[in-house]
Amino acid sequence: MENVDYIIVGDGYASLFFAHQLIKNNKSFVVFSEEKKGASRVSAGIINPVVLKKFTTFWKAQEQIDFLKQTLNEIEKYTGKNYLIDAPIHRIFHDENEQQLWLKKASSEELVNFLDRNFTHLNGVKNDFNSGKVNQSARLDVNGFFTGLFEYFKKREHFINKKFVYSDLNPSDHTYQNFTYKHILFCEGIGVKKNPFFSDISVVPNKGHHIKVKLKHALTDDITIKKKHFLFPIDEDMYFYGGTYDREQLHDEIDTSAVEQLTNGLREFYFNDFTIEEVNFGFRPTVKDRRPIIGRHSQYQDMYVFNGLGARGILNGCYFSKSLYDHIENNIPLHEEISLQRFHTK
Repeated sequence: MENVDYIIVGDGYASLFFAHQLIKNNKSFVVFSEEKKGASRVSAGIINPVVLKKFTTFWKAQEQIDFLKQTLNEIEKYTGKNYLIDAPIHRIFHDENEQQLWLKKASSEELVNFLDRNFTHLNGVKNDFNSGKVNQSARLDVNGFFTGLFEYFKKREHFINKKFVYSDLNPSDHTYQNFTYKHILFCEGIGVKKNPFFSDISVVPNKGHHIKVKLKHALTDDITIKKKHFLFPIDEDMYFYGGTYDREQLHDEIDTSAVEQLTNGLREFYFNDFTIEEVNFGFRPTVKDRRPIIGRHSQYQDMYVFNGLGARGILNGCYFSKSLYDHIENNIPLHEEISLQRFHTK
C-alpha cells in the first residue's frame, strides 16, 4: 500500500489550486483524473473583478485578484512559467447611458480601483460609444496552466490517469485500492452528481459554449473585448469568442442555438468575415447563492468537497483553496457563506 496525505478526485481549477497548497506545504498527494476536457479546461480564463452587465463587483473581489497574482508567482517557481496574460478587458458601450453609468460607478468606493475613467476607441470593431477598460483584469493561459501543472504532477508521480471508482473507496479504513490516505477531497464539478457521498449538494449545471474563429482581418490590439461575450486572440490568426449560459439544454452535445447566438453576437461588432474553426462546451457547476460549496462530509470526518465555483472558477478556486487547506490542517472554521453547512442549517 502507498501512503499519501491526500487523494484529490477531479482535475479542474479547484483540484489544481488545492494541489498547489499541498505543494507549498510539502504534503504528499495524488490526483485522479481522466484528463477529459471539463468546464475548467475549455473556459476562457477571464480574470475579471467586475460584473460587466450591471457594472458592479462581487464579494472579496480585490482579495481574490491579489491572491491569484501571488499564487501564480508561486506556481511559476516550480513550473518555470507564469500563466497570467496581461490583456485587460475593454467593455464596449451600447449607448451614452452606459457611459454615464460607468462613470458614476467608477466614482464609488467599491469600484474606483476597477473601472477606468478614460474611455478608449478600439480599432477594427464597431464601438461608436467607445469602451471602458477594467483595471486589474487579465486572462489565464488556460492550456498552458493545465499542461504545465499536469506535467509537473506526472514527473513527481502525483498523477493517476484513471477513473475514480467509488465502490473501491473504504472511508472508514482510509483506503482506496492500493492507497492509504489521511484526507480525501472531491473536486468534480458537475460530476459530483454521480458521487454517492456528495450527490445531494446543491450544484446546478450551467452549459456554456464558445467558438474558435479565424478573422479575415486580425485585430491590432492584444486585449480582451467584451460586448455580449468575450473576444480575444489565441494565436496569430485564431480567436476565442464566448461563452454562453444555459440551464435548460443540458444534453451532452453542441447546441446549434448557442452557436447561432455566438455568431450573431460577434457580427454585431465585427463587420468583416470570419470562419468558425471549432466549437466547445462545458458544464459550469453553479450554486443558487453564487458561493462555492466547501466542507466536510457529515459522517466521514476526513472526506471533503470543493465545488460550485461557477463562472469565476479561477478566482474562486484559487482563493478558497487556502481556506479549505487551513480548515483541514489548522482547524480554522470556514466562512459561513462558503461552508457546506449553510445548507444544513437553513
